[in-house]
Amino acid sequence: MKRRHFLQLGAMGSLMLFQSGCERTSRGEQDLLRAAQEAKTHEAYDELAGAQLSPKDHIYEAKIFNALPDVVATGREWELVQSIEARLRRTMDWVGFGNFNIISFDRTLRFASAVDRIGAFTAEELAFIEELFARDARQYGFYGDRVIDHLSATIDESAVYKVPHTGHYLFRGESEQVYDAIKEDIGETIILTSGVRSLTKQLHLFLAKVVDTGGNYSEASRSLAPAGYSYHGIGDFDVGKVGFGARNFTQAFAKTREFEKLMKLGYVAIRYPEGNPYGVYFEPWHIEVI
Repeated sequence: MKRRHFLQLGAMGSLMLFQSGCERTSRGEQDLLRAAQEAKTHEAYDELAGAQLSPKDHIYEAKIFNALPDVVATGREWELVQSIEARLRRTMDWVGFGNFNIISFDRTLRFASAVDRIGAFTAEELAFIEELFARDARQYGFYGDRVIDHLSATIDESAVYKVPHTGHYLFRGESEQVYDAIKEDIGETIILTSGVRSLTKQLHLFLAKVVDTGGNYSEASRSLAPAGYSYHGIGDFDVGKVGFGARNFTQAFAKTREFEKLMKLGYVAIRYPEGNPYGVYFEPWHIEVI
C-alpha cells in the first residue's frame, strides 16, 4: 500500500505539525496567508500554494479553506438541486438500493426516460448536473483529489462483488483483501457499511446532504465528497459495528471496541483522520485503500 495518514498520530501530531509549521514559515509567507484569509477565495489559496510552502504545512491550507465563505445554492439553482435529488431518489427506489451503488449515469438517464415514476431529466437539469460535476470542489472548501474525470464513467461489474448481508459491493483485489483481513482479525462484530459508489450514487448522496443543509454546498462537502471526488469510486470503503446503526457514521464509532481494534491493525489507515487538510470532518469509519 501507499504511505498512509495513520489515525494513531491523532491530535498530538496535528499540534506538532502546527507548531513546526509556524516555526518554519517566514514573515513573508505569514503575510501571504493573512492576505489569502482576507480575500477568502480559492484563487488566494492557489497563490499561497505557489509560495513554495513545505508540503507538511497543511495547517495553512486548513486555515484558508476554513476562512472561505460557504457556497449556498439559491433561487433557480436551489430548485434544481431539489428536483434532481428527488429524481435520483426515485431512481434508487426503482432499481433497488444495491443496484444503485453501481449504476452508471448513462444507465440512470435511460431508466429515468423509460419509467414514468422517475420521469426523464429535463435539459435544464442535465446542463446543471454537467456544470456541477465540472466545478472545482475547492470553492466549497473541499481539498481532496478529483479521482473520476467524466460523468459517463462506468463500473465494470466483473471487477466488483456484492458482500453478503450488506447490500454493498467491494472492488476485487486490494479492497477485497483488506476487508477480508479486517473481518478475520476483528470478527463478526465488524461489517461493511458502504463500499463501491458509482457517480450516480455519489451525486445523490452529495445532493441529499446539500438539501439537508438548506442548499449549503460547503457544509455538505465537509462530510460527503462531491461527485468525482469520492475514493469510494475507486477502492475505499466504510466499516461499522454490527447493530450500531446510523451511529456508525458519527464520531461515536471512534469510541467502540471495533474501532480500537482497527487502530491496532498495522495495515489499516483512515482516509480522513482528525486534523486532516482536506476540509472533511473526522471519519473514523472510512478505510483508505488506494
